Amino acid sequence: MSYRNKTYVAFASENIGLYRLMEAWRDNKHIDFNFYDAHDLFISRDTSLPETIKRNLRSRMSNAKQVVLIGTPDAKRKGGDGKSFLAHEISLMQEFNLPVVVANHDGDTNVDRNFIPKPLLDASYYTLSVAFSPGIIKYALDNYAPNFASSSKSGPHFYKQDTYDRL
Repeated sequence: MSYRNKTYVAFASENIGLYRLMEAWRDNKHIDFNFYDAHDLFISRDTSLPETIKRNLRSRMSNAKQVVLIGTPDAKRKGGDGKSFLAHEISLMQEFNLPVVVANHDGDTNVDRNFIPKPLLDASYYTLSVAFSPGIIKYALDNYAPNFASSSKSGPHFYKQDTYDRL
């Protein structure tokens, strides 16, 4: 299912290598991982004005149905600083009420509040933390994301170990 919905991958610029790894998983025919990348829409150039970049980020996010946030200390810091592009993206996630899968870069399977930007924590926004691994991210996009809108849950959540064991 995850391959049918546009997925917005959010990350701190310092973590672009992790985003590139996700693209490599998607492009590898031996790994069962696919996503329709919202970053392929409304391309900005490095020379674009900040207002133009933010407008393009809004357009991309408005076309997305789900978000993968690459969880790192940099993502927490920038996502909560109120001025970075990632902070703008965090605000848009909440505005558009999108399901957010936090992919913990260190492989942690639990909620790691050191990786989740403060605005999501302060709002008790319903997120799901998973390990940065293609199988569990795909599972979360296929199972958590479609049920997000109808859920009454709030705050950060995670899958128990038995979910990982089954995968």
